[in-house]
Parts: sequence; C-alpha cells; structure tokens
Amino acid sequence: MKKTIFITGTSTGLGRLTALHFAKAGWNVAATMRSPERETELTKHENIKIFKLDVTDVKQVQTATEQAIEAFGRIDIVVNNAGMGTYGALELAKESAIDWQFAVNVRGPINVIRAFLPHYRANEGGMFINISSLVGLTTAAPLGSLYSMSKFALEGLTEGLYYELKPLNIDLRLVEQGGSTDNDFISNIVWNSDENIKAYDALTAKLKARFESSEGRSDPQEIVDAIFALATGESKQFRTVVGEASKGLVAMRKAMPIEAYLEKIAEAFR
Repeated sequence: MKKTIFITGTSTGLGRLTALHFAKAGWNVAATMRSPERETELTKHENIKIFKLDVTDVKQVQTATEQAIEAFGRIDIVVNNAGMGTYGALELAKESAIDWQFAVNVRGPINVIRAFLPHYRANEGGMFINISSLVGLTTAAPLGSLYSMSKFALEGLTEGLYYELKPLNIDLRLVEQGGSTDNDFISNIVWNSDENIKAYDALTAKLKARFESSEGRSDPQEIVDAIFALATGESKQFRTVVGEASKGLVAMRKAMPIEAYLEKIAEAFR
C-alpha cells in the first residue's frame, strides 16, 4: 500500500523540495501552505494534493488534517517543516515579532502534532519528523536569541513527547540542519531594528554579511535525503545533524566548556 506524508510549509524551499522528492519516489503527499491558490508546480503531480494551512491557526490545522486524512485515508509521516526567523537585538524586537517567532516555530508544531495524535492512535502508529536547526543544539551566531529559543523549545518538546508517544508506537525524529544553498530562509528573516538606537549596528552588519555568504550551508538535497531516510526507516536516529559545518559546531560545543564555546563564537564577530 502506498504510504502518505503530510508536510507543512511547502510553498518554497526545503518543504517544496521534500514534497517533490517524496512524490517522485511514489509516495502520496499532502502538501500544505498558506496560499495554495498561488501554487502552480506541485499541482502538476497526481500524487500531491495541496491543502491550505497556517500552522498558527488551530482551526485551520484541524481542518487541513481532516481533509488530508479524508483524501488519502491514512497519514504515515508528518513533517513539521514550516518555520520563520527573527534576528536582531532582543531590545529592538517588536512584541509582534516575539509572539510570531514562538507561534510559528513552537506552537505551530504543537498544533499539528495534537491534530494528528488521534489518527495515529487509531492506526496504532505513525511518525513526526520535526525540522529543527543547528541552533536548536547550540547557538552559532549573535542576535539570534529568539530564533534559537524557538528551536531549543522544539528540541525539548520532541524529547519530552518521546516518553508518552513511544508506548503508542508513535515515533519522533529531529533533523538539525544549518541552512541550505537555496533555502529562502535568509531572505525572509524579520530583522529587529530601531533607527534611533545604533548600539547594535556594527554587530548586525557583520551577521548580515555572514548570512549573505553561502559558506557552511548544505546542499538542500542532503537535507531532503536525511528526511527520506528517516521516513523510510533506513535511518532510525532520533537526531540527524546535516552538513559538515553543523557537525563541526556541534562537536566543538560538546568538546569545550560553555564559557569557552560562547567566547569562541563571539570572537568571530568582533
């Protein structure tokens, strides 16, 4: 029987690539996005169905979940991919940006997981693959406290759920990626700023310059392959760190005291 995967955030970037990869591999794909009326590429595939979904809207999450189950009968894998990032000094962040960061990256996966749990319990199994980040394991740049907070929270959520869902044959996986060469995450960053406060300008300029470089970013297919390996059972790792740069930073973090690690990262931006 053909398996089905439900993916959030498929309008661009990693989500879109993942949807296409699974479809070409013969899977049914429930691809979700906030504006499905604009989609033209994914609709060309018979085994991809598109559903309107803003992960921060609990009612919309429930509706999309019910529609996907009705369309395919059974969902085997759920990929929580939708995400956003706000960067810049915490002092300069608008209240709306703080709330949005949490709503999309933390509450969003919570909403989706809660919506699918009754279906997984009825099927006596299923899997959630949560797309986290290198900065869910260790901070890697300044001015990203809010984004790091959201990914640290996703890590804790996923670990904590292990204990209550493993007895129900519901698996959890985390993908720790450090960004890809064609990911639109960078262009969609919401920057905290205030033209009247200049104290953070120099640091912000250095971080933006670093982001504009593709150094350290992974081939997006490497991330998609990691997701596919987890979905098919080829890999059974709870955490999969993708990319040599990410692996190097995680290893460095494990190898030294936190005080030394933080100073090491800070030096790179002075």
